[in-house]
Amino acid sequence: MAAHVQRSIGTISPPQEYQFCFASNSKLFREYIGAESNSMKLSDVPINSKVEFHFILAFAIDYTDDNHPSPTNGKFNVFWETNHLGPGQIGSFKGSNSNVKIAVSLGGDSVGSGKAFFAPKSKTSWVQNGVSSLTYMINKYHIDGIDIDYEHFKASPEMFAECIGQLITILKKSGTISFASIAPYEEINSHYLALWRKYGHVIDYVNFQFYAYDKLSVSHFISNFKKQASNYEGGQLLASFESGGGGGLKPANGFFEACNELKDQGKLGGIFIWCAEESKNKGFQYEKKSQDLLAA
Repeated sequence: MAAHVQRSIGTISPPQEYQFCFASNSKLFREYIGAESNSMKLSDVPINSKVEFHFILAFAIDYTDDNHPSPTNGKFNVFWETNHLGPGQIGSFKGSNSNVKIAVSLGGDSVGSGKAFFAPKSKTSWVQNGVSSLTYMINKYHIDGIDIDYEHFKASPEMFAECIGQLITILKKSGTISFASIAPYEEINSHYLALWRKYGHVIDYVNFQFYAYDKLSVSHFISNFKKQASNYEGGQLLASFESGGGGGLKPANGFFEACNELKDQGKLGGIFIWCAEESKNKGFQYEKKSQDLLAA
């Protein structure tokens, strides 16, 4: 996710019509937290009791957590800032906020000073290591679900699909997690669509990174939303923006207008924001507005 990295996919095509089945409106709000500051607390973020709220810890990565990170073939380590996002704080916060769930995001854009690659040695060993290390982490930190956010690959789309699909399937069957999401953007859709085509039935939410596009108008945002809903047909697709920069459609330029239009059409699967740290100096005004829109 690492929103400081600006991506461009070039020229945006004119709005088009797409024919397919949408998921219905949802009151789901999700926010990434833990990647950019060691002072953020869950309690800093305003929570509307009328929505389902997911904090997504960014990130757990299958790399060594030392000065020279290297791939560990599915043995995940904690890379989010745990100063205020440790097991005790998470467990206590969930205990007093019944509408809050916690996810952990796997991968991300970077680790240390380099890119975080999906680099399995083999399907079997990666899945076994992933299940073992994540089961321990999920139980320790009171986590409810996982989010898949690999953005760089040293494996084929087919290998990615099998490793991730089997990981989610096993964690769900064991009751370790209750939901899973993916976080694609246009340039890496080939890997995520391979996963979706075979394992879409175990994926609950699509956190599409619409802020990875160049600047969008309201009509182009809606067109791209419908395009991705067609790609991930039947999935619960969330609208998104980056609070501290990035591209896509910003709140000041019509994001909420677009969301209201999608909601009026029964097509808004929720909203997610990257990220809490970048929203703090804005007083979380867009978190409040997003949740009010979903709850109305």
